[in-house]
Amino acid sequence: MTFNLTLIAIFTVGGFIYSLILPKSWRKWTLFIASLLAVYALQPPLLIRDMDFILPTITIFVAVFVWIATLPRTDNRLRMTIQWRDLFTMAILILLITGLAMTRHLPSEWQLLTASRPPDPFTIFLALLPIALLIILLGGAQINQPRQRLALSFIILIIIGVFIILKTESFAIGLSGWLREQTGRDASLANPLTDLNWLGFSYVAFRLIHVLRDRQTGKLPDVSLRDMLTYIIFFPSLTAGPIDRIERFQEDLSALPDMNGRDPSRIVVGSTRIVIGIFKKFVIADSLALFSLSITNAEQATNAGGMWILLYAYAFRLFFDFSGYTDIAIGIGMLFGVQLPENFNRPYLKNSITAFWQAWHITLSNWVRFYIFSPLTRTMLRWKRKPSSDVIVGIGLVATMVIIGLWHGISLTFLVWGLWHATGLFIHKMWSDRTRKWYNQFKKKQGQLRLWNWAGIFITFHFVVMGWVWFALPDLNTVFSVLGKLAGVGF
Repeated sequence: MTFNLTLIAIFTVGGFIYSLILPKSWRKWTLFIASLLAVYALQPPLLIRDMDFILPTITIFVAVFVWIATLPRTDNRLRMTIQWRDLFTMAILILLITGLAMTRHLPSEWQLLTASRPPDPFTIFLALLPIALLIILLGGAQINQPRQRLALSFIILIIIGVFIILKTESFAIGLSGWLREQTGRDASLANPLTDLNWLGFSYVAFRLIHVLRDRQTGKLPDVSLRDMLTYIIFFPSLTAGPIDRIERFQEDLSALPDMNGRDPSRIVVGSTRIVIGIFKKFVIADSLALFSLSITNAEQATNAGGMWILLYAYAFRLFFDFSGYTDIAIGIGMLFGVQLPENFNRPYLKNSITAFWQAWHITLSNWVRFYIFSPLTRTMLRWKRKPSSDVIVGIGLVATMVIIGLWHGISLTFLVWGLWHATGLFIHKMWSDRTRKWYNQFKKKQGQLRLWNWAGIFITFHFVVMGWVWFALPDLNTVFSVLGKLAGVGF
């Protein structure tokens, strides 16, 4: 499951107790344990036996493995200090997961922390113990920095490969069918949505790659196993972001013991954000979902005006749904002493496509700019026969926006959606570069400037809205049918 009103209420009440009652020395451990349990509690139930327990466990131990792989290798004494300190965290981890599996023996109505009945606890313990020992041994292995960087690149490729498998329908169906065969189920009924719905993997993958790349470039701070796991699976932002940075997150964790538990402003602001997010998501977005763009609604549209209403409804539903979840995550984070980054800043009121992407899913935009656009364009600038600056920017924008599109799902429609926005960003960049002097003079004319800005908002909004057609619909035939109906043909 994702956030629902019951879970939001539990997290909110827990945040009040955490802020007002919990001793300072328990705060970091509380966030760690709460995040660990939430990985299982938020995971949707799956039809393949035990898969809704196995996938959260894989999430946790992949994060542990990444932490081991990113340990500093230049100071053995420091590494051994970290290793001994984190052995306790590893032990707690194994005991908690095994303890969750032991709820298998409770009555079904008491099994509230897992999506379905957990697997046998003894089997889980026997599986986790050698994995933990192997990870610890890898942590003590001697390896020089060049080999570590190569190993980190290999891990990044594995994460990307898993991501591609899960996001490509044919691969995901094949994996689902294979898993069904291994568990004695009918492979012909394979369905990734019901068999492989891996909670938060898209966001976890981005955080893991961020950590791996920062170790490769020497920017990763020293992080304990407990803090690393809390960052990777922090429960308010696990399902829908925002994508935080570990160095910023670690600052908040370090400040937790000194946090004023009875700070009324933080509690009021956090609670207000939660209420606003609930209203956005469960009132506005869910109401708009009734008549927003979908295959079924598109088939029922009888004129162009009706189709535009469906498209506008989809655009605002998407915004209120996503920004609502973000408000809830930020509000809950504030109650627990963590200030998650903002993710939206009135994106539909921006007067250019560049400004839109600086205000829509801000943490994702920052991530791809930092880890894709900037490294790619810097690499091309170092070529002996480097392309023109316009070509470099164009290639960088295409690569960046295509990756954002395919991150949502590897399909032709998401690819075109990425290219659509890359084209808009490139045209705006070329226009801005070539009209800068004219625009500086134009800014002196306040009346005309206001009209120009409103025209920019109108054009940008409709450019984005037209792009949502590719985002919302699963195949090209449906997309072209809807585009025709928007133009008044095809009814």
